[in-house]
Amino acid sequence: MIKYKLTDENLRTYGGCQWGEGVTHTASGEGELCGPGWIHVYDSPELAVLLNPMHANFKNPVLWKVRVSGLAKHDRGLISGYTKVTSLRRMELTTVSREQRVKFAILCAPLVYKDKQFKSWATAWISGKERSARSAAAAVAPRAAAADASGYDARAAAADAAAYAARAAASYAARAAAADAAAATYAAAAISAAAYAARADSASENKNLNLKRLAKMALSGR
Repeated sequence: MIKYKLTDENLRTYGGCQWGEGVTHTASGEGELCGPGWIHVYDSPELAVLLNPMHANFKNPVLWKVRVSGLAKHDRGLISGYTKVTSLRRMELTTVSREQRVKFAILCAPLVYKDKQFKSWATAWISGKERSARSAAAAVAPRAAAADASGYDARAAAADAAAYAARAAASYAARAAAADAAAATYAAAAISAAAYAARADSASENKNLNLKRLAKMALSGR
């Protein structure tokens, strides 16, 4: 099966694991996905670039096409881990603009945050009609979603977090280029929170957002 992986400019991942063309590494498949028991990969080149700020956060990442096998562990479409990964070849790294990062976040957030005011703002932002920092600041209606009659509402809290982070990403994107890093970080956080909210939604038939499709939409200009 083909997946995609990022390394730093020295072709290493954290812990000094060295990669290169035709290199195979194995892992135990034990423990949490974020631990050393798994080798991390992405479902698409677009997701690798868009989610880098919330994962390895490589400053000068190198993208690899890899073959995976063995045991697998998945995190809501955000990232996966396998016990055997072979790097096949380097790929050209897609250049992602600030606008595209924010677009990805805004495409994801309304799928779990159902507030009409927020959806209206998201539609206007996507169309290019309204992208000011002021409108982004007003986009998330205040609501107390931390608890309900049955206790803590994980889905609502995650949906709120997705909307807040998407709004923050758009707000930073409306400012100077120096805000690029903050916009990228908030955009990635919004995507993660949206994925958590979808997973926590007991009424959802498909508990994972189709992040691969949404990432392609964000980068395609559609």
